Amino acid sequence: MILSPRAPANAPTEKSPEAYRTIREVADSLDLPQHVLRFWETRFPQIRPLKRAGGRRYYRPDDIERLRLIKRLLYDEGYTIKGVQKLFKEQGVQALSAVALSPVESSTDAASAAEPHARSGVQETHSRLADDELAALGEALAEIREAERILEQARAPGS
Repeated sequence: MILSPRAPANAPTEKSPEAYRTIREVADSLDLPQHVLRFWETRFPQIRPLKRAGGRRYYRPDDIERLRLIKRLLYDEGYTIKGVQKLFKEQGVQALSAVALSPVESSTDAASAAEPHARSGVQETHSRLADDELAALGEALAEIREAERILEQARAPGS
């Protein structure tokens, strides 16, 4: 019996553009860790990879396009996750996908028009947090301060 030589496990295989991709392939193509893609799935219901037995994910071409768009908005254009969620809700995924296909400058202009404060820098973005975000941050800060107080009591001699 003669066996044909196998390609190395890490050898790239050509897939058609319509082919489903594994989380590893998508993560590698987007230069993101796999856990980031899994996290984004929890925040963006528009991303729905097919899950097979054992939980293995297979991303559709539309999912990959949406992930590229999310990455661009978050990393290149300075949006927050809430800002991207708001854009998806207000403009719809299809409208944003059309913007994503255009050059960065025009998508930046469109994104600025949709949510101008999201792109104007970290300092200004933080000064315009939504009320619910501010309340959540305030609660978290109070919990941290309480934890610090308890920790100081536990460290104090004679406790």
